[in-house]
Amino acid sequence: MRVIDYQEIVDAVAKLCMEGNFDLGQDVLNALHRGYETEASAPGKDILNQLIKNAEIARNEQVPMCQDCGVAVVFVEMGQDLTLSGGYINDAITDGVIKGYAEGYLRKSMCDPFTRKNTGNNAPPIIHTQIVPGENLKITVAPKGGGSENMSAIAMLPPSAGIEGAKQFIIERVRQAGPNPCPPIVVGVGIGGNFETCALLAKKALLRDIGEPSPIKEVAEIEEDLLKRINNLGIGPGGLGGRITALGVAVEVYPCHIASFPVAVNINCHAARHKSIVL
Repeated sequence: MRVIDYQEIVDAVAKLCMEGNFDLGQDVLNALHRGYETEASAPGKDILNQLIKNAEIARNEQVPMCQDCGVAVVFVEMGQDLTLSGGYINDAITDGVIKGYAEGYLRKSMCDPFTRKNTGNNAPPIIHTQIVPGENLKITVAPKGGGSENMSAIAMLPPSAGIEGAKQFIIERVRQAGPNPCPPIVVGVGIGGNFETCALLAKKALLRDIGEPSPIKEVAEIEEDLLKRINNLGIGPGGLGGRITALGVAVEVYPCHIASFPVAVNINCHAARHKSIVL
């Protein structure tokens, strides 16, 4: 049984919170550059160029790429042969978020849902934990801004809706979102499971590198078709019109009940932030 120290997790999470807000992933940057080459609209190209420069400034100066430093969403894959000394893992992750958001001078956005009083430290984070084989600990921090998160939606479709019905729901959700989620966006989709599972699948889909297709051929074809049809909406970068409304679409699937067909859409803005570490 391998033992990992509480403080090691705290420090790792703090670092991920800061890196996630300062350093846009290379997959996202590559997608922005591809979008710039493809975009025909002059305002759209200008927006994409500004986003690329913004990401460079954030990385070079170690400042947030967006003023909304997000909810700290944390995905944990914990090996079953691993134990923690000095405290509980959720406490360590929470302390890491508090440390990272303080040391990185990151905006703190978490508040009481009724009084709207800010918690003052961006805690508590939202933690999703999975027990996996082995003795390693993988932690992924995905800061998620409110503007794009507010554009999320879930539908409990009838099975008769079929895949075309699911596609229509997804495309209509993006159309209704319009400029609100700060396009160009990344669209995470969950299909199957049940009410809460398909929503989590949609959030997990956003962790996949942009341009990396599903390993399931039929699902990869759905992703490709959705991306084409979403970009045909003409919303464009910044919502000013153009071809590049979305940088990518990622779909995750799970078996579901014979009477159900759950579909969830989780939209990410152009600041598609996530950083991981394996301890």
